Amino acid sequence: MYEYIERYGPERVWAVAVLVLAVGIALLAVRFPQRVYVDLIWQYYWGPVVADAHGWGCVDWAGGDPMACNAAISEGVATGPTASPGYTFVSYAGYIPALVLGVIGIVFLVRRLGIERYRAGFYALFPFILFGGALRTVEDANVAAFRHTGELAIELPWSGFLISPLIYVTVTMLAVVAIVIAVWLERNDYVPGYEYPLAAIGTAYLVITVAFLGYTAVQEYATFYPWLLLTVLVGATLATWVTWTAVQRFVPDVNRGTRYMGLVVIWAHAVDGVANVIGLDWAIAFGHGQNLVPKHPVNATIVDVTGSILPPEIVDITGEAWPFLLVKLAAAVVVVWIFNEEVFDESPRYAILLLITVVAVGLGPGTRDMLRATFGI
Repeated sequence: MYEYIERYGPERVWAVAVLVLAVGIALLAVRFPQRVYVDLIWQYYWGPVVADAHGWGCVDWAGGDPMACNAAISEGVATGPTASPGYTFVSYAGYIPALVLGVIGIVFLVRRLGIERYRAGFYALFPFILFGGALRTVEDANVAAFRHTGELAIELPWSGFLISPLIYVTVTMLAVVAIVIAVWLERNDYVPGYEYPLAAIGTAYLVITVAFLGYTAVQEYATFYPWLLLTVLVGATLATWVTWTAVQRFVPDVNRGTRYMGLVVIWAHAVDGVANVIGLDWAIAFGHGQNLVPKHPVNATIVDVTGSILPPEIVDITGEAWPFLLVKLAAAVVVVWIFNEEVFDESPRYAILLLITVVAVGLGPGTRDMLRATFGI
């Protein structure tokens, strides 16, 4: 392998690897349609997207009424594969390698563009992560409209690009276009630094998307809950401040590598944690008809374990999702600790891109959960 990398270069080897994987999976799906496409690709990857796009709790390969699908599963008489929204450990097994390949490709692009001042790029890309969560909420509005009218405003497969994990591809492509434009503006002396137009483009994406969500708030299928939004933001900021203060006082070496980027990492995951706690346990307190339900295996597991361990009278007071916030904060601190000064000295490009990915994994879903609950969709 190293011989091929040295001979042809890492970029060509990466491109060939991606092409071989894509073609190989496509050929396997054609050669073994039932085992590869139906039982694997559809059941664990595309089926959940179809179900999520319609707001269905279940969809079967044969199609038909989703209520019949749920009944078939509960009665144990389902005749074909079924899929539900959200992730599974099988889907994670495919998404994580794809994520790694994507990050490597972006590293090659950054190197080819000759981008420097990586920390400035980290902050400039922050609006894009918020935009990603807001864009995902547009699909939630699409589902709400479908429930109200019986028709999707954005049809499949296009709406699939607004659903996880394909939305990460959508946002990444938009960000890549913005990066190329921003670097071109800097190279031609239109701006003093690429980070300024990059942040401006990301902010414009975010403002337009949130404005659209604001428009949905006046529709019959949506309701605006401003106090919920404020509570999530204030709660996440307070949780970040407490965590950051504790780190600074007791283990200051933890954030010497990331510096204030570590603060962004912790806040990103605090938003995800607080949004989940409020959405899963306390949405009713803000006027919702019912609390949200967890869509990720980790969330669901934590809720189930907490509910099974704590007595009902305690759960009625504390809720079941609060450990998720502690897990998110602890994970964020561990990440900040891993990205020490040595990591940035050896490979600042990789360090920044991986750190951006860490923020996106937390803040993207967190922003979506926050806005979804805020607009009642």
